[in-house]
Amino acid sequence: MQQSGHPAPASVNGPFGFVVIDKPAGLTSHACVSRLRRSYGLKRVGHGGTLDPAVTGVLPIALGPATRLLPYLPGDKTYKGVIQLGRRTNSDDLEGKLLEQQVWPSLSTDELDAALEPFRGAIEQRPPQVSAIHVNGERAYARARRGEAMELPLRAVTVHRLKLLHWNAALGQLNIEVHCSAGTYIRSIARDLGATLGCGGCLASLRRTQALGFHAHQAHPLPERDAPPPDPVSPLLALGALPRRNLSENEQIDWRCGRRIAMERGAGETVVVCNADGSLAGIGHREDEDLLRPKVVFDAAG
Repeated sequence: MQQSGHPAPASVNGPFGFVVIDKPAGLTSHACVSRLRRSYGLKRVGHGGTLDPAVTGVLPIALGPATRLLPYLPGDKTYKGVIQLGRRTNSDDLEGKLLEQQVWPSLSTDELDAALEPFRGAIEQRPPQVSAIHVNGERAYARARRGEAMELPLRAVTVHRLKLLHWNAALGQLNIEVHCSAGTYIRSIARDLGATLGCGGCLASLRRTQALGFHAHQAHPLPERDAPPPDPVSPLLALGALPRRNLSENEQIDWRCGRRIAMERGAGETVVVCNADGSLAGIGHREDEDLLRPKVVFDAAG
């Protein structure tokens, strides 16, 4: 199996890089990882950003040692979704138990867009009761399914863009596009918008169109059990937003031994380091103005 883009480090055997899956509805992110683990014959497989089973779209999955690079990818994500006004559920989406149903107000597109304004920018939101956050060492969704009501703490998130795409006043449904920081719950936006309008609201459907710098046009269907999986994308393409330092052949020895290397000023704190042949050597962190300390080293010596 060939990897697209750039050669892998000499010490890496087997697939190395990222594959972007278009997650179907009804499957957990963990189930997708398990499928790819079997498809590629790898034990070390990890995903970037959990999607609820009902949510579809971009699920980046790291193969082999590329899992060590997940923390260095951009965390912002983009979604397209539909909010249903007039319904309040225990999960803040249509999958949950209906708690209350009301008539939504008559709103113009401009009035609805104005109602969305408080959800733009740096905001605080309360996660849904049915969520994967930990409460006293247990997932919130597990406690919610036992009928427990929790006062989950507010979380600071950033909604970089919240665009109203369409408003169907007859159905009480609005289509939105959201570009947001990691940890943002679109279900919470739906719930809180409904509360603001006094009619209740929940998320009707959601699709992720971008995550960790990967976009929907790069995504592949989840491979069938006996079908060959897609070729992985080079980690260098995923890390393209970071500054890069190319090593000379002599510097490669120092890097593999964990020694610091010289780095010109002003290139950023986290730097992608490449070998002389263009393959990925690892990730370095700037220790001071002139030195780069190895943080992730592929093909390490010893």
